[in-house]
Amino acid sequence: MDNWDEVRTAYQVARKGTVSGAAEVLGVHHATVIRHIDALEARIGVKLFQRHARGYTPTEAGQDLLRVAQTTDDQFSQLVARLRGQGQEVGGDLVVTSLSALAPVLVPVLTDFQQLHPDLNVRYLTSGRLFRLEYGEAHVAIRAGSPPDQPDNVVQPFVRQKVSLFASEDYIARHGKPEGNEDLSGHRFVGPDDPDSRAPYYRWLKTAVAPEQVTFRITSEHSAREAVIAGAGLGFLTECEASRLPGLVRVLPSREEWTSPLWLVTHVDLHRTSKVQNFLTYLKERSREWP
Repeated sequence: MDNWDEVRTAYQVARKGTVSGAAEVLGVHHATVIRHIDALEARIGVKLFQRHARGYTPTEAGQDLLRVAQTTDDQFSQLVARLRGQGQEVGGDLVVTSLSALAPVLVPVLTDFQQLHPDLNVRYLTSGRLFRLEYGEAHVAIRAGSPPDQPDNVVQPFVRQKVSLFASEDYIARHGKPEGNEDLSGHRFVGPDDPDSRAPYYRWLKTAVAPEQVTFRITSEHSAREAVIAGAGLGFLTECEASRLPGLVRVLPSREEWTSPLWLVTHVDLHRTSKVQNFLTYLKERSREWP
């Protein structure tokens, strides 16, 4: 690609969704934006945007270009900041992805970090899809389980995610509270639809209770949480989630074999950027307060 101005224009159109929004950011006339988009599409022979009355929506090819351009823009901003001696400035987009179970503790951290840096735009992604840092889909990923081994990623140990067995107060009122493993036989459980789930607490459940006791099966952490809250049965929740939910009773405390290590993952190209380093430092400090 021999015209970065056109790529940068397409990047801003994808971010803002309109020609006028991109023109304002770039400080150019809207006709220039349209001319750049038309020239870029003609140059590469691919349609990058769907035009409609509300603005411009990136096509699949446009999304690919956006991810690459975002990474490049971050790297260029880092270089400019170093050259100007302003390496401590934090602004632009910060994209963080994690399991949805961490939202109760991570959203307050992101909110407070943004208040410290008002020029920062936060995107918090909790989809079940694994976002690829090498394509610029996220700046920071918090992942569970075995250490991620993708090339060109910087992986740091973070915290251990504690999981306990909970029930709703309504369930306890109807069925009583088990006092230990020996009391589990008369109870109903919320469990995975996949009998071969690799979650350590679900592997334990498979050996601890009869299959017919798992009477409510789910495919996501969100569904498991809602089922436990509704009183469908005993179920596993992270301590982070449960600490923010009223009306829950801890039935069995967390066990070491139920816990899962969390990892902070960043791409090597963006790991040293000011906003990533500032956020990682802030996140580690705040995580000391977590349940």
